[in-house]
Amino acid sequence: MESVTKKRAAAFLIDTAISTAATFGIEYFLRKKVKNEAVHALVTPTVVLWALEYAQLRKNGQTIGYKAMGLALENEDGRPLSCAQIIKRMAYRDTISTFAYLKDRQAFEQQHGQCLPHDRFAHTVVKEI
Repeated sequence: MESVTKKRAAAFLIDTAISTAATFGIEYFLRKKVKNEAVHALVTPTVVLWALEYAQLRKNGQTIGYKAMGLALENEDGRPLSCAQIIKRMAYRDTISTFAYLKDRQAFEQQHGQCLPHDRFAHTVVKEI
């Protein structure tokens, strides 16, 4: 596995840990209003992770995990990241990208880990700083 890919995995684990902590705090208040357990198991963690990631990427192109690992998300053509790009990237990563990995693991990592399938789909590149 390429070093950028390892850093990306570590960054995602850091972001997930932060998101999980935020989810626990939010669920404390939601449990009183929402009784459906499916919401607490599926919807809340996803919404919190995506909201935190979107806000951080939109603001400065890095999440806390990316910053800790020395990575930055950039547009392929150098322009600032658009809202649609960020949302497409997150949605593809959490749905279709898993199937692409299971189907063809060898082709999953291209350009030394800088461009994974969800990056190709959203036209983004992860670079080391």
